[in-house]
Amino acid sequence: IRQPFLTGSPFETEFELEGPAGHLVFNWRLTPDFGADGKVNTVLAVARDITQRKLAEAALKEREQYQRAVLDNFPFMVWLKDTESRLLAANQAYADVAGLPLPNDLVGKTDLDLFPAEDAEHYRAGDLEVLDSGKPKTVEEPLFSQGRTIWMETYKSPVTLDGKTIGTVGFARDISDRKHYQQQLEHIAHYDTLTGLPNRVLLADRLQQAMRQVQRHDKKVAVAYLDLDGFKAVNDQYGHDVGDQLLTSLAGHMKRALREGDTLARLGGDEFVAILLDLPDVETTVPMLSRLLAAANEVFHKDDHALRVSASLGVTFYPQAEPIDADQLLRQADQAMYQAKLAGKNRYRIFDADHDRSVRGHHESLERIRQALHDREFVLHYQPKVNMRTGEVIGAEALIRWRHPERGLLSPGNFLPLITDHPLAIPLGEWVLDTAMQQVEDWKAAGLSLPISVNIDAIQLEQADFVDRLRQQVAAHPGLVPGDLELEVLESSALKDFGQVSRVIQACHEIGVGFALDDFGTGY
Repeated sequence: IRQPFLTGSPFETEFELEGPAGHLVFNWRLTPDFGADGKVNTVLAVARDITQRKLAEAALKEREQYQRAVLDNFPFMVWLKDTESRLLAANQAYADVAGLPLPNDLVGKTDLDLFPAEDAEHYRAGDLEVLDSGKPKTVEEPLFSQGRTIWMETYKSPVTLDGKTIGTVGFARDISDRKHYQQQLEHIAHYDTLTGLPNRVLLADRLQQAMRQVQRHDKKVAVAYLDLDGFKAVNDQYGHDVGDQLLTSLAGHMKRALREGDTLARLGGDEFVAILLDLPDVETTVPMLSRLLAAANEVFHKDDHALRVSASLGVTFYPQAEPIDADQLLRQADQAMYQAKLAGKNRYRIFDADHDRSVRGHHESLERIRQALHDREFVLHYQPKVNMRTGEVIGAEALIRWRHPERGLLSPGNFLPLITDHPLAIPLGEWVLDTAMQQVEDWKAAGLSLPISVNIDAIQLEQADFVDRLRQQVAAHPGLVPGDLELEVLESSALKDFGQVSRVIQACHEIGVGFALDDFGTGY
């Protein structure tokens, strides 16, 4: 009370009382009243009961503390910003990431005050996008803080009050472990676990990219398919662990033999593919291919052993005169690699399109013949055998013809040479035999008895089960008697085992089938 008398200034304080009504809080204000002499004569005291206000303030403070405790115990960052991206509030997790001791230290700061400029501009752009669109947004983004990069999943949403956007609220949680796991899975999906080289999946993607890029420039792309020579022997002799070590070593040598930007991938086993980019011409690849072969030929030392293998390499180029896709390029390079192996290994071969067309044409012809057999397009014509002295018809020779739906009636010379020494000659030959036997029976039923001779391919005759199958066919035609069927060998020079042929001839005689070596050199 004496304070206003001493100082001449108003004095205000709070005091608490315990009374019948309980605990009360008062605001007490003392105001001095000055006399004519300028001295304080009296003091006006006013006391107001502020118990309810203090209770409300205490409740509000407790609620704020509770909210702060909740926010600070969130395992992720929480913040509130104004429309200028200044922080209005944040939790302890945000302060920890920003490297500040307390959340209040963040208030009033922007991302530019806390993070690298480039990152801060990115975060500000995200804020503006949310503010402009009025829609929330979730992104995965890196956050660089205190010398390390943290991957965050960030959610931002506009905050509105009375229909007006006043800022943004955000949440961000650390997903670095998940991101690392995803990256591991991504690596496993695209890289070979043994050598660390790109695998078949990543190879396909890079080849597609290379093909798209080269179309915009006057350059070439080379696809080189490499298969190790003698690797199986190393595996068999020294075991798979040593084989894996050899593969890893050679993969490193071959990768270093390529230029930066080129790709070396492992398809599996001992097969690799290289993609060589930005080639001005075919000749440019020659030293590259030589380096690859030399790298595959490097010595690998294991204990006291010096192991060495070589490689066969096939290469093709893109673009080509005709449209071609990535899979076809790989097949072309694979075919060229096979030609390199046939030529003696430890060398490269460039894909020959003319040879490939010839091979594909031959394959298509074989498939067409197989289809024709299935569709019953073949027929037998019978050429009479005449005794030149008497003029008597003594038999007939079965001659195959092809009723081609587009080319008309084809003679044997148009298709039989295609299946010489090919397994397809066997089912076609059996069809000829069965059809000829049926014709003999049909003639007999009509009162005509004529033996038939049938040409047979050497590959069919040399089958181990030829006699057994012939015996079954003869048994299926009970109208045949010994002498009704005679076999003539096509191109006897193609016979490889005359001892076996002799035994077959003897067995044929035993089941009533004659045999002749005739038509030498005609092919049919």
